[in-house]
Amino acid sequence: MFFFKLMNDGGPVMWVILVCAVLALFLFLIKVFQFHRDEISVRELMRGLFNVLRRNGVVEALTLCDNTPGPVARLLSAGILAHQRGDSDIRSAIDAAAMDELPKIERYIALFGTLSYVMMLLGLLGTVLGMLEAFEAIQASEYFSAGDIGVPLAKALISTAAGLTVAIPCHLGYTYLTVRVDALTLDMEKAALELAGFFERQEHDEEERG
Repeated sequence: MFFFKLMNDGGPVMWVILVCAVLALFLFLIKVFQFHRDEISVRELMRGLFNVLRRNGVVEALTLCDNTPGPVARLLSAGILAHQRGDSDIRSAIDAAAMDELPKIERYIALFGTLSYVMMLLGLLGTVLGMLEAFEAIQASEYFSAGDIGVPLAKALISTAAGLTVAIPCHLGYTYLTVRVDALTLDMEKAALELAGFFERQEHDEEERG
């Protein structure tokens, strides 16, 4: 009952804020689940791949990448396949795979950040609407009491508090997701460089032995 009373006292803007908050929570949970599902130890994956590739176990290396979740493993798989095809620059194949993976990683992040900003503005909009109602009440009555402007002022304060209450955690969540995206992108870049360097060293060693 208190919740519905608060929503009604805050005015129509409160329901818009509620819809945005539910949508933001849904998007945040989607991204958290995605990052948790794709979370791996890149160092252990690289160590295992290099041990397999040193034995020329390409099929085993590809199987390891296929059984490992996340964009890092898919980038490494693309690099290994490019090397097997005899491509002179496996970085091009890895970059092409990264172009496919980055939109998946960054999906919904911008929308989530926009929602956090919009909810703060919606709280401000509710404040402005409540103040307008208060001024209208003052103009409509030559002799007004505190009760005449109490309801619109309460609406203004409630909507402001609601907007900030949901916008602040959303902004923190947006910062958290952005940090996760940056960390995952950095892991992808490091893994690509290490794989390219590994193949270059292998080719150099083969040339020296030949």
